[in-house]
Amino acid sequence: MIRTPERPTEHRGILYGLDDKPPFPRAVVLAIQHVLTMFGSTVAVPLLLAPAMGMNAQQTALLISSVMLCSGVATLLQTTFGSRLPIIQGVSFSFLAAFSGVIIPTVLAPVSEGGLGGDGGDCMRYIAGAVILGAIAEMALGFSGLVGALRQYLSPVVVGPVIMLIGLALYQAGAPVAASYWPISILTMTLIIVFSLVLALRSTVFRLFPMLLAILTAVGLCHLLTAIGWFGAEHPARVSFAAMQNAEWLRTTSVFFPWGAPAFTTGFVAAVLAGYLASIIESFGDYHACSHMAGGGDPTAQQISRGIGWEGVGCALTGVFGGFSSTSYSENVGLIGLTKVGSRYVVQIAAVLLILLGLFGKFGAIAAAIPQPVVGGLYCVLFGLISAVGVRQFAKAELDSNRNLLIGGFALFMGLSVPAYFNSEAGAALIAGVPWGIGPVLGAIGKTGMAVAAILGIVLDNAIPGTPQERGLEEGPGVLVPEAADIDQVEMTV
Repeated sequence: MIRTPERPTEHRGILYGLDDKPPFPRAVVLAIQHVLTMFGSTVAVPLLLAPAMGMNAQQTALLISSVMLCSGVATLLQTTFGSRLPIIQGVSFSFLAAFSGVIIPTVLAPVSEGGLGGDGGDCMRYIAGAVILGAIAEMALGFSGLVGALRQYLSPVVVGPVIMLIGLALYQAGAPVAASYWPISILTMTLIIVFSLVLALRSTVFRLFPMLLAILTAVGLCHLLTAIGWFGAEHPARVSFAAMQNAEWLRTTSVFFPWGAPAFTTGFVAAVLAGYLASIIESFGDYHACSHMAGGGDPTAQQISRGIGWEGVGCALTGVFGGFSSTSYSENVGLIGLTKVGSRYVVQIAAVLLILLGLFGKFGAIAAAIPQPVVGGLYCVLFGLISAVGVRQFAKAELDSNRNLLIGGFALFMGLSVPAYFNSEAGAALIAGVPWGIGPVLGAIGKTGMAVAAILGIVLDNAIPGTPQERGLEEGPGVLVPEAADIDQVEMTV
């Protein structure tokens, strides 16, 4: 790209720095690229949770639109008032275990079985309530400046197993969903692998959007086979745009509280707090990586605290707009390093585009038409990748240390095993027998593998002596600075 006079900042190869404003047409194109980069990860979460909540195509379309709207609002707040770094905010995978393993099953279960006897809309109301109350804690940590003080207690020995569990805890959403029609699921997985590991070496397009291109290809084939009558009316890989008929062109009646007023339960809040812990860790590292890639050097302590605080505000607003909690997206941080465009102006335009997509009801209906076998193939690759990123984070600690292996391995195993116990009859009896209303809170924590691993890891890692180098920490202020490769770095890593 030839340098023009409109590029006043060029630091370490940066074409547009934090405060630079590219010409508007060029800025729009660059903003669209950010939206496309985060699209696959953002849509994947509602496509996973909507069927679990028993939502129909129309409700799924509304959920996808709401998620896009929430991402746009959170991004605009972050780039304007928060860290003021060019960071896209999107749905965090950190909360999936709490949503799918604790809140949704409890809300949908009959009252006779200890559940709430609700439906998909009720699930979203309780999710909103838990996220809002958890967001208050995140805002308190951010705006009070405590994030920097607490960060020293979170080493890779703790973070690695927690991130591994985010992917491993979702194993039931892989092959069981893909098995709805294996030929299309296998095709989707094959396309992702070929696009990301083979064609990406030869083409920038495949390097940037391997998952998105794989999804479009697989859905296009399904649509063709549906059009020629190969897939019948009840075929799981059939593409149907029936939801578009009832979707609004412009959402006017379902923007605020689309699922109803938020509902609050203490046990659900305890479950999502583990997700907030992982989310803060991600964002802390992303702020450093993004600032460096944009030519801004290390972010200040006030900048980091402000960013975390405003992330909490963005999460709280999801209860208003009907989406999920949000965090910084590392794939978009990687895009900055690739394009050398670190302008917050570009990302602010991307935020506006996300808001428009969220208000455009037909868009959500189109995304909701993706067949289940395609989604299942996506999950098989996606969630395995998340676990692998956790392995990489754990590897930042000294793996020749028996101390680290014991603590990390114990936290990981218990994060898998303890939820199995709490989901058994014996675990249910224990929860019911705990007095003073502590039972539901204990159950929510025990059923969330991330929470179990985080608690055990933090206690053991800080109670048992270990050098900063052994634990993967740097000495002095700033402690650990993770790379821009965390649990949400999906498309760029692939």
